[in-house]
Amino acid sequence: MSDADTILITGGAGYIGSHTNKQLCKKGYKTVTIDNLVYGHRSFVKWGDFVLGDLADLQQLRLIFQKYSISSVIHFAGYAYVGESYENPEKYYINNFANTLNLLRVMREFGVQKIIFSSTCATYGEPIQLPLMESHPQNPINPYGTCKLFIEKALSDYSRAYGLQYVNLRYFNAAGADPECEIGEKHNPETHLIPIALDVALGHRPHLNIFGMDYSTKDGTCIRDYIHVNDLANAHILALEYLFQGGMSDSFNLGSESGYSVQEVVDTIKKITQKDIKSVSVGRRKGDPASLVSSSSKAKQILKWEIQYKLEEIIRTAWEWHKKNG
Repeated sequence: MSDADTILITGGAGYIGSHTNKQLCKKGYKTVTIDNLVYGHRSFVKWGDFVLGDLADLQQLRLIFQKYSISSVIHFAGYAYVGESYENPEKYYINNFANTLNLLRVMREFGVQKIIFSSTCATYGEPIQLPLMESHPQNPINPYGTCKLFIEKALSDYSRAYGLQYVNLRYFNAAGADPECEIGEKHNPETHLIPIALDVALGHRPHLNIFGMDYSTKDGTCIRDYIHVNDLANAHILALEYLFQGGMSDSFNLGSESGYSVQEVVDTIKKITQKDIKSVSVGRRKGDPASLVSSSSKAKQILKWEIQYKLEEIIRTAWEWHKKNG
């Protein structure tokens, strides 16, 4: 990879994109971020170049590819609220799926053949067996997951027809923050368990809603697989380097392979913050399976990916970020 080659990061002002951008730049890669800042934060793009823009704008995309010698793309851009995708599927099909086709079109025009795609475990739908393997049937149960699956299918078709090389990374629950507190998790609205519980610890919210306490789990609350955002960032870089080294197009799960219940996470947050976290039991959310846990053995074997952060470290980094920026 020459000095002139630049990695385009779509949605790089968002949570996972900004952490990946930081890690890439620390490793000496050149980056340019495009983000429309609907949900992203300009202040999170502290590394590389930044373009305020939207994948809906083909002409602007072409200008970026003309200006920079783009070697590859890491594609994070997209809306990510499952509930909203039920209520307004058109918003998701246009922004997440149709705009990705714009990106792929311009990549083809400029001969850019490598893309890492930010996919999701939501493409699997209700788990038939756990831990979830990449071979698990993909039957998404919401428009958000369906759009991600459509993109995966498009990448496969483009690979067959046009020689595109891709890696789909299917995340589980991204959590934690940059240990140096330069960037972190900041959504509006916030829907993730850990930052909401930390807001309660800081007195910004009166209580935490727990969605269902009657699941067939050890304490009745949902079990999820939490993975530190820097571990996710590292996986994107390893996936990119895998393609640079001639790796075949493929899909990988990214999770910790450890399941923690909502109650266990809350108890760990209480322990680390030394604060009481008031919680209120509310009804189950539509489409929430009792348990979601990843098998990441494929990523470990092929990408040589190793997880650095356990649950307590995930929460500790998130707590430091929230105290500084809450």
